[in-house]
Amino acid sequence: MFVVALLKWWYIEGWKQRFSMAFERLAATMDYFSIDLLLKTMFSLFRQDGAGRVDGPIGVKFRAFIDRLMSRVLGAIIRSCVLIVGVVVIFAQIVLSTLVLLVWSIVPLLPIIGTMAALSGWTPWQ
Repeated sequence: MFVVALLKWWYIEGWKQRFSMAFERLAATMDYFSIDLLLKTMFSLFRQDGAGRVDGPIGVKFRAFIDRLMSRVLGAIIRSCVLIVGVVVIFAQIVLSTLVLLVWSIVPLLPIIGTMAALSGWTPWQ
């Protein structure tokens, strides 16, 4: 009876808990990297440098234009790097979570497989 209850928990409640834990971890990672926000603000000014209006001669306005342009380029480069790292981390987390779920499903079978292997005379170092 104990084994049946254990297997019932393992494959029903335990499976649900592992799946929800993996989903929560993935949601937290997606929130941490804020990929949607990075895409929306890809070409925004970096740290809002030079966000104010500039009045004055054409040379001052041109310098402000170049400063804003460089700030946008720098912001796009940094956001692209963070975006790439975020996508790689999220993909790796999906792969690892899938692997954990697969291993979770076969763990109860390992004692049975080990017993059968031991009874057949198999040893791991041969």
